[in-house]
Amino acid sequence: MYLPPKFALSSERIDAALAQAGFAQLVSHAATGLVVTPLPLLYDVERHALLGHVARANDHWRAAGAETVAIFTGPQAYVSPSFYPTKTETGKVVPTWNYEVLNVYGTLRVHDDPQWLLDLVTRLTDRHEAGRAQPWRVADAPASYTRAQLNGIVGVELTVERVEAKAKMSQNQPPRNRAGVVAGLAASGSALDAEVSERVAALDPDR
Repeated sequence: MYLPPKFALSSERIDAALAQAGFAQLVSHAATGLVVTPLPLLYDVERHALLGHVARANDHWRAAGAETVAIFTGPQAYVSPSFYPTKTETGKVVPTWNYEVLNVYGTLRVHDDPQWLLDLVTRLTDRHEAGRAQPWRVADAPASYTRAQLNGIVGVELTVERVEAKAKMSQNQPPRNRAGVVAGLAASGSALDAEVSERVAALDPDR
């Protein structure tokens, strides 16, 4: 990924992004070509790995040992040149896109042990049910049903070897243009634009 220093995240921000990472596009360079699967992944600090599972009918798990990247995308928004005060000053502006992305590279491993899979789906469920008034638990389902469901999946583990983290949030613009982006996106009425507006306002371009 093209990563100008101004858009690169610090190691602390990368750690935070990994901890918060959820849904990814898992891309493996298998013998048959590129294989892509969208799936939720969980970062395991001790293993320094991303953990998840795919359907047994999904051949992605057969790419064990392959070079793999998990791509997590964050908020993104179109940035109009009309947001920039410099548009009226010089006219030398162009459209662009603000976005956040986390690319995690490594080697794919697979797990077919029922206990490993049960632990994984329990952790994934607990994470995403956290904060709900009445969180659903894996143990709420009949044990026989859960065992049958586990037979239909295969665990995947991406041992993290390299991480690229990019937040392109107008850091390359002068302060008045950044302020214009914040105001322009906030006024659009889009929740996603509003999220990017907040990111631009919060991100220090000179960190």
